[in-house]
Amino acid sequence: MKLDLGLLRKTAEKHYETVLQVRRHLHQYPELSFQEYRTSEYLRKALRGADIAFTFGHVKTGIIALIRGKNPEKKTILVRADMDALPIQEKNEVPYRSQNEGIMHACGHDVHSACALGTALVLQDLREHFEGTVKIMFQPGEEVLPGGASLMIKEGVLDNPRIDKAIALHVFPEMEAGELGFREGMYMASTDELYVTVKGKGGHAAMPAHYRNPLLCAADFLLRVDEKFMSPAAQQSLQAKGLPTVVAFGKIEGAGATNVIPDEVRLAGTFRTMNEDWRTEVHQLLGQLAVELSENYQQELELRIEKGYPFLVNDVDFTGRCKQAATELLGKEKVYDLPLRMTAEDFAFISQKVPSCFFRLGTGNKAAGLTSGVHTATFDVDERALLTGVQTLSWLTMRELNLDTLD
Repeated sequence: MKLDLGLLRKTAEKHYETVLQVRRHLHQYPELSFQEYRTSEYLRKALRGADIAFTFGHVKTGIIALIRGKNPEKKTILVRADMDALPIQEKNEVPYRSQNEGIMHACGHDVHSACALGTALVLQDLREHFEGTVKIMFQPGEEVLPGGASLMIKEGVLDNPRIDKAIALHVFPEMEAGELGFREGMYMASTDELYVTVKGKGGHAAMPAHYRNPLLCAADFLLRVDEKFMSPAAQQSLQAKGLPTVVAFGKIEGAGATNVIPDEVRLAGTFRTMNEDWRTEVHQLLGQLAVELSENYQQELELRIEKGYPFLVNDVDFTGRCKQAATELLGKEKVYDLPLRMTAEDFAFISQKVPSCFFRLGTGNKAAGLTSGVHTATFDVDERALLTGVQTLSWLTMRELNLDTLD
């Protein structure tokens, strides 16, 4: 079966205005993780308007749309998008500025959902041009544990029909709109949340015989963790062993005063790596350190590890084919290789189950001043990237579905 790239481009261009309006609407009315009720309703209305079959209510707000091509039982590819926004007050002055106080699509999930919907529209039009089935997954709660992807997997998103391959994109403001980035193999880190509570004995700062200062124990814990995992020597050693690692604490609370020693101190941090054996070992090492410091300071040091997303790995063969397909679509000069990232993504749950390709969609425009990073109050995208995203998701999907029938 011969795939017509020109026809795909024209079909995507036909739907571009719709995709643009979808993105702007979603950006204007963002909703937090696992609260994406209006977002889900809006996307369902768009799917109905295109006569695309779907089910909804997965993890309350999730949607699964199905587009059946020729021989629909032959193979199934999942295209995944996330819907949730972040608790950030937007500072952009644009017509589609967030209308929901303190909530913003600062990680580009509005773009992801709009591109996935656009892909559904394109593939619905071209369903006579590919074999197999496409499952479009709009998921809630990517930004918070346990991650909407893990919950939708438990509800069976990878079954009925069974998924053979999975694809997802993510905005990338460091790259110009119209460009794409791929990485074969290991790509993103696992992530665990670390919570430490040190319970000492408070008192008047001028009477040291009557208190046991938990700040000192907490400080010792932070310094030892930093020396063991984050010092230049430790980082060099870990990198040499192929164990990229981050153990960092960004929050400390101790409700004392200049002359008041608090009863307890609380720390919160993150642990990220790309090796499950090492992940387990670090959990044990942190636990041992907690026991040691509890004894040394005669204080109670409680360590709670909230295990989060696993590492994200891109299937080498599948991602290589996707990169080649993207090169056919955009040209070699628009497709880049990506480095490892210590950030995390709940698409990792899917990548652990089925051969996957998670790639980056350039959304920046230095000339127009669109350079702000994700998770910032001034993040925005060059909306020309929407067309690139729709074309790429559609082309990669059709290319893979027709792989064994291509002329």
